[in-house]
Amino acid sequence: MSDLHGLLQAHVDSGYLPGAVALIARGDRAEVAAVGSLDTEGTAPMARDTLFRIASLTKPVTAAATMMLIEDGLLALDAPVARWLPELAAPVVVRTPASPVEDVVPAQRPITVEDLLTFRAGYGFPADFSLPAVRLLFSELRQGPPEPQEIAAPDAWMAALARIPLLHQPGRAWLYNTCSDILGVLLARAAGQPLTDLLAERLFEPLGMRDTAFAVPPAQRHRFASYYRAAPDAGSPDGAALHLVDGPDGQWSTPPAFPSATGGLVSTADDWYAFGRMLLGGGAYPGGRLLSADSVRQMTTDHLTAPQREAGALFLEGQGWGFGGSVDIAPLEPWNVSGRYGWMGGTGTAAHIVPATGTVTLLLTQRELAGPSSPEPMRQFWALAAAERA
Repeated sequence: MSDLHGLLQAHVDSGYLPGAVALIARGDRAEVAAVGSLDTEGTAPMARDTLFRIASLTKPVTAAATMMLIEDGLLALDAPVARWLPELAAPVVVRTPASPVEDVVPAQRPITVEDLLTFRAGYGFPADFSLPAVRLLFSELRQGPPEPQEIAAPDAWMAALARIPLLHQPGRAWLYNTCSDILGVLLARAAGQPLTDLLAERLFEPLGMRDTAFAVPPAQRHRFASYYRAAPDAGSPDGAALHLVDGPDGQWSTPPAFPSATGGLVSTADDWYAFGRMLLGGGAYPGGRLLSADSVRQMTTDHLTAPQREAGALFLEGQGWGFGGSVDIAPLEPWNVSGRYGWMGGTGTAAHIVPATGTVTLLLTQRELAGPSSPEPMRQFWALAAAERA
C-alpha cells in the first residue's frame, strides 16, 4: 500500500493542517489514514469516524437524489421546473453579463430539471464575481462559504432568488454552485417532504450512512472536527495562521432552516465511501439497488460543450461536468483518468470515483480552500491515489 499516512503527517507537521482523514479504496480493500487532531489545540485525535463539514461533496448526493425522483416519475430531465418552483415561472436575464440588474430581457425558454443538474440554468458563479447579478447571490442568498444558520428558509430563499436575474439564458453557460441549492428546494417540493427526511430515507438509511446529516447531535460532537481559515501571519510555519471559523457547537449544532443541497452536509469517510461504492456499482449496493445503471451513467458523463468547459475553467480546471460533479475528459495531470467523477469541497474536502479501476478516493481536512483551485496537499493526495491504482 502507499504511504498515505506519511503524506498526511507531513502536512500536519508543517502546521498546514491540524488533522486529516484520507481513504483510497478498490472494492473491499481500503487504506485509511487518520492523522493529527480535531482542532489546533490537539484536544482529541483524528479518527476514521471523525465528522467533517463536507461542503460541496454534498452536490453529487443531491444529484443522485434527483435521479431517484426522476426514476420514480416525479420529475423528468426535460420538465420545466416552474411546475414545482412557480417563483421561476417567468425568469429574466441581464442583457449582458455585465449589465445592471435592471437591464433585463425575458428568458428564451423555461428552466428545466436538466439545466439545474448540469449547472446551466443561468444562476451561479462565473469567473468574475464582481458582476452585478452575481453580487446579489452573495448579498441576497448568502451563497459562498457555508453558514447554515444564516440562510433563510426555502420559501423565503426562493422568493429572493426570483428577484435576481439570470446571468445567461437557460442552457447557454455553466455557472457554479447555485443550481444545487435550487435542486434541494425542488426535491423537497416534488417529494412532498423536507429535504432532510428525503435524503435520510432514500439514500442515507439504505446505504448505512448513519453519520451523514445537516447537523450534528450533542452526543456526537466529541468527534466533530473544527473548521479553520488561513489568515496572513508571518510567524507561522507556512506564513498563514489558522483562525477558527466554526467549532463543534457552532453553525452545525442545530438543524438549519435551509438544508443546503449545495454544501450543507456533515459526513465521514466511510459514509461517503458507501455512497461512492453505490455509484461504482451502477446504482447497486449490498442491500439492493437505488439507481439504474443508466442514471449513474448520466450522472458521471460530461454534458458540457468545449466553450462551456473553457468558460468554467476557474472551477473545472480543464475538465467536464456531469450531474453534481466534475468528469475527467483529458489527462491534464497524473491523477486524471478518463471518467473520474467527483468534486472538491470548500472546507478542504475531496471525493472521487474512478469507474475504470473501481476506485474511491476521499480526502477530508478542516482547512478552507483559499480559492477554486485545488491546493497542493490535495494534488499530492490525488497523485498518490493514481500511483496506487497503477
